Amino acid sequence: QVQLVESGGGLVQAGGSLRLSCAASGRTFSSYYMGWFRQAPGKEREFVAAISWSGGRTYYADSVKGRFTISRDNAKNTVYLQMNSLKPEDTAVYYCALDQWGGPERVAAKYDYWGQGTQVTVSS
Repeated sequence: QVQLVESGGGLVQAGGSLRLSCAASGRTFSSYYMGWFRQAPGKEREFVAAISWSGGRTYYADSVKGRFTISRDNAKNTVYLQMNSLKPEDTAVYYCALDQWGGPERVAAKYDYWGQGTQVTVSS
């Protein structure tokens, strides 16, 4: 079993920055692709970013490319999402997820374990 716990969400003004963290336990973290997704009220969960097991390859949604950076520290079993130049449309609950069968995947259904989510609110 895998446990994922997100932190770092909050309220920020447009143009500001936040760094989300996702701490993993229960598996060999460094063997798996990890992803970040988000879900705004009334909308489907959407892909934000993914990272390979080594951290050498990263993938982004077009809407966040150039503003968000995904990274990981396998020694700390943690994946991060640095979010810069935040916009009101980035407001959502952000989730981290683990893909135990491969990757990279941009479809939420392909991920096997999920955290509880952390709220990010960007005010205009």
